[in-house]
Amino acid sequence: MDKAIIANMIIIILELITFYICRSRVHEMLVFYTQLSNIVTLVSSVCFVINRNAGITVILRYLSTVMLTLTVLITLFVLVPTGAGFVRMMLSGNGLFHHTVCPVISVTSYFLWEQHSSVWLIPVAVTLAYGLVILLLNLAKIIEGPYPFFRVYEQSVKATVIWMVALTVFITVLSLGVVYIAK
Repeated sequence: MDKAIIANMIIIILELITFYICRSRVHEMLVFYTQLSNIVTLVSSVCFVINRNAGITVILRYLSTVMLTLTVLITLFVLVPTGAGFVRMMLSGNGLFHHTVCPVISVTSYFLWEQHSSVWLIPVAVTLAYGLVILLLNLAKIIEGPYPFFRVYEQSVKATVIWMVALTVFITVLSLGVVYIAK
C-alpha cells in the first residue's frame, strides 16, 4: 500500500473519531469553517481511498488542502492572538485533530504523494459562499460569530468590510499559492 493511501486512511480514522467526540455539538458542524474544512477532508479522503484518480477526488483533495490551510492559519494568526489560547486551539480536544494533526497529515499527503488540481477558483467560491451565509446570519441576528470578524454588531461596518476583503484576498492568494507550490 502506498503512502498516500495510508495517510488518507489515517485521516478517515482520525476524522471519524474527532467527529464522534464532537457529536454533542452537531449544530456547530455547519457554522464553523473548521468543521466544514474537516468534513471536506473526510469526504475527500474517503473518495481518495475508493478512487484516487477520479477528477472529483483530485478536486476535493485540493479543496481540502486549501480549506485546512486557511483553517490553521486563521487559528494561529487570528484566533490564538485574540485570546483563544494556543494549547486550547492547537493541542487539546478536537482542536488537536482539526487544527493540527489532520491538517498536517492531509496537506503533507497532498503535496508529496497525490495528484494536484489547478482549479483555484473552487476554494475561493466555497469560502466566499460560506462567508456570505455566515455574514447574513450575523446580520439577521440568527447567530453570533462564530469568528470575531463575523460579529457585525461588535465592530464597525468599515472593520467588517476590511475583514471580508482581506479574507477574500487571502483565500485567493492561498488557492493560487497551493497550485503554484504543487507544480
